[in-house]
Amino acid sequence: MTIFVTADHHWGHAGILTMAGRPFTDIAEHDEALIAAWNSVVGPRDEVWHLGDFALGASAERCAQIFRRLRGRKILVRGNHDKTKTTGLGWHAVHDLATPKLAGERWVFSHYPMRAWVGAFRGSRHCFGHVHGLLSDTAQSCDVGVDRWSYRPASLEEIRERMAATPDVPEEIRLGRAMEGEAEE
Repeated sequence: MTIFVTADHHWGHAGILTMAGRPFTDIAEHDEALIAAWNSVVGPRDEVWHLGDFALGASAERCAQIFRRLRGRKILVRGNHDKTKTTGLGWHAVHDLATPKLAGERWVFSHYPMRAWVGAFRGSRHCFGHVHGLLSDTAQSCDVGVDRWSYRPASLEEIRERMAATPDVPEEIRLGRAMEGEAEE
């Protein structure tokens, strides 16, 4: 089983094409391409953590049709656009914030990026969506929105690799280390 994390699909939201500069002619093409991208990496036994903004503008029936076509065991961390037609889709679980231990590490999953999060000083990793690629990753935090990952979910291993290639430490840790250095002088 592989664990994936993703966010910000915005199925049914025609405005996302312009807002996020997505290269599709219309929302129908967009939705089909994102379903195909999801299913190209996710298998039936894989787990997918969706960090919010699953759909916007789609009817409850359309949301259910899309949801049924997506492979994997799906868990939602609610985003600002996730209302009843999204939260009621039959997710394995629904959270506002999640701090699972996966593959031997603590992860902090939120729709929104955090400047500080539980366990950061002990190495926990933070994944978020919402910003559609506008904020830089750090060595411990990563934007998992589809705009950053070729419109598909990212595996934990891919996220770890991206974090490892990012030299910037989280702001809280960088500032904390600076304060410790001042205290030692």
